[in-house]
Amino acid sequence: MGQKLLEGEDALEEALDWEAGLQELHARISHRFSRSESRQRVLAYLQGLLGSVERKNGWQLAEYAGDATPDGVQRLLAVYHWDADQVRGDLQGYVVEHLGDPGGVLVVDETGFLKQGKKSVGVKRQYSGTAGKVENCQIGVFLAYGSRRGSAFLDRELYLPQEWAADGARRREAGVPEGVVFRTKAQLAQQMISRAVAAGVPFGWVTGDTVYGNDRKLRRWLEEQGRCYVLAVKNNEPMWADTERGGSAPVAARDLAHEIPDDRWQRLSAGEGSKGPRLYDWGWLPIGFWSAPDQEHWLLVRRSIADPEDLAYYACFGTGDVSLADLVRVAGTRWIIEDAFKEAKQEVGLDEYEVRLWVGWYRHITLALLAHAFLAVIRSYAAGGDGKKGICPRENSSR
Repeated sequence: MGQKLLEGEDALEEALDWEAGLQELHARISHRFSRSESRQRVLAYLQGLLGSVERKNGWQLAEYAGDATPDGVQRLLAVYHWDADQVRGDLQGYVVEHLGDPGGVLVVDETGFLKQGKKSVGVKRQYSGTAGKVENCQIGVFLAYGSRRGSAFLDRELYLPQEWAADGARRREAGVPEGVVFRTKAQLAQQMISRAVAAGVPFGWVTGDTVYGNDRKLRRWLEEQGRCYVLAVKNNEPMWADTERGGSAPVAARDLAHEIPDDRWQRLSAGEGSKGPRLYDWGWLPIGFWSAPDQEHWLLVRRSIADPEDLAYYACFGTGDVSLADLVRVAGTRWIIEDAFKEAKQEVGLDEYEVRLWVGWYRHITLALLAHAFLAVIRSYAAGGDGKKGICPRENSSR
């Protein structure tokens, strides 16, 4: 199970009991399934996602489970009575229990799922970062969690384009619930962050790319909630900065960057990359005059060492004592979600589903995130992430 994700951890088999850990995870969610058949099916589905299955579609998952046809897999994703949102709540509890940390970071980002045809719910020709161009695809918005103990996903939402949201016939055919309305990606992010707060997920910061940083409503909402953030913005994003006359005026991020004094630049690592520390020059400038006494806003700028003209910009909000190193650490944490997307697609078939309906998408994606979280927890314990080398996740469970 998950051999590629855990490659190189020599003591893994001695340190961990895979089957016991998976049985514990299954026990955590089994009460969500009212029938014994569906409970067995979801366990087999998780085992298939974690197993050495070349492509994790209905036929191959069925074959892995010893079935002659994919009918059982299809019933799990489309027919059996169970609520993917409730299992999503179990996923959050599992991640918090094993990886939770008050200094954790919530990371929001989206990924594309390439599709053919027009029937799959939410599909249209739209930009996909996965493909790097406009493609026929679905877009999912995801919330990941990063801490010193590891990283995993917490939540997911399918982005439903406006033309889909407004097309009653198409909605009915794809099983889109009546209460679902069009929401921007930033609004979906806010919705997921709200759920994480309600679930008691411990975190200190929120980060994301320009899709979320350029949404001023999202930034304002986070400030109203007292939630610190480091959000990437485009170079022309207006930043409300204090002026010499005592008022404030909007200044483009690229122009404001010129005002950062030389002594407010430092060469710092934004975390470990595949080729070692991600070293950049970082500068910061306090800006927002409207902050409460214990709150502050900054412009953070990342400058390439090799090409000083290559700059990236971040709008930041924090409470209490915040250092440049703190902001850089959070900005660097955003990369965990890119790694997590890659792992989830390669290891647990996040993008290998063959469902068209709303309910099927949420069920597969939720179970794939649960399987990915299991691998992340196993990896954390194998690496001594909780200071207890050689411990099976089950031994640290409260259930």
